[in-house]
Amino acid sequence: METSPADSKSKSTGITGWLESSSLWVFTLYGIAVSFTTYFCMYGFRKAFAAAKFSDEMVTVPLLGGEIELKAALVMSQLLGYASSKFIGIKALSELKPHFRIYALVGCIAASELALVGVGALSGFGKVVAIFFNGLPLGVVWGLVYSYLEGRRTSEALGAGLSCSFIVASGFAKTVGTDVMDSGVSEQWMPAIAGLYFFPVFLVAAYLLNKIPAPSRADVEARVQRAPMNSKERWSFMSEFALGLTFLLVLYFFLTAYRDFRDNFAVEILTGLGLAESSEIFTKTELPVAFLVMLAVGAMFLIRDNRRGFLGSHILMGSGTVLIGLSTLCFDFGWINGFYWMVLNGLGAFLAYVPFNCILFDRLIAAMKTVATAVFTIYVADALGYLGVIVVLLSQQNLVGDMPKLEFFRGLSYFTSILCTVCFILSGVYFAKKRR
Repeated sequence: METSPADSKSKSTGITGWLESSSLWVFTLYGIAVSFTTYFCMYGFRKAFAAAKFSDEMVTVPLLGGEIELKAALVMSQLLGYASSKFIGIKALSELKPHFRIYALVGCIAASELALVGVGALSGFGKVVAIFFNGLPLGVVWGLVYSYLEGRRTSEALGAGLSCSFIVASGFAKTVGTDVMDSGVSEQWMPAIAGLYFFPVFLVAAYLLNKIPAPSRADVEARVQRAPMNSKERWSFMSEFALGLTFLLVLYFFLTAYRDFRDNFAVEILTGLGLAESSEIFTKTELPVAFLVMLAVGAMFLIRDNRRGFLGSHILMGSGTVLIGLSTLCFDFGWINGFYWMVLNGLGAFLAYVPFNCILFDRLIAAMKTVATAVFTIYVADALGYLGVIVVLLSQQNLVGDMPKLEFFRGLSYFTSILCTVCFILSGVYFAKKRR
């Protein structure tokens, strides 16, 4: 593997030097392993709390002018912090210098764990405030990790491996959370205790991730150089592809809301399906999804032409949104049971969702031959996407609060499938005609 153009005058040593002189596949496997592990551990701080039901607990939220379910309040508050972090990341991550990444990673995770201690120690609305500060630093972790991987010849394979982490990790984090509670820890303190299980592994993985060298000459020639973007460059990029990006951002707004509702209320949905007998069910429904998504997304690197790869990603993602609707239809007609429905709607959701976070914008930049950073566009999409999560949660609470989570999720499946499929078609047509 060639050295980075920026480092061509001095040879690196240690792990970084070994990676620079290793084959492309050795580098790719290393990158997948350390990025997967780093982001996998982040979910121990973000999603373990979702294993708790906080049954029948209500909390008064001043901004909403009344009482709502404590768990819904915690979910929305964490998401508000997470979404706020995405908006911060649009500027901060697009301008961040590479040597600051490792410090930002460790600092974000440490701050999130401290906030979980607050969730355990405080009561009532105090918990809601504390979990906001848990979500706030975690929202930039994806961008920090992915910034090590973008602009590579094998970015699809690297991104697919990284993306599998959040498919599997969410279920695993809830499994750990459930096991922690089964050991006698209360629901209030479970999130902080569960986070401590993941912290040592995270530190080792982040250290190894930071040893990844900068993109090589061959990477730059294949995928265009990635550079920090100032405000003018960010606005120029957005205005140049405004219509196509609008279609993508609208569908991502609802797609993120769908994926996150499925994730945050998996306990309630699986209970409604009669499948929540054991903690392992969370992992069982996600493992086949992770494997199939990794194969499908990783295989996209075989398409060498960046323009075809970008439009091919539209086809892959559109097939996912179609699958959401078809699997729900099959479940309603009794052709498949609840377990297979959860696997299939999860497969559809992640086939559409994962490329947004690893290959779609990476290919867009390469296809249009513009100097930019995929992390910037990912964070624009994420910021709007998590606003969509909050909007859907508020709608569910205020308009159909008494409706079982399972029934609401079924209706949301049809709506998401139809709207997002149409937007993928419109985006594909726009970019197919676009020439730079």
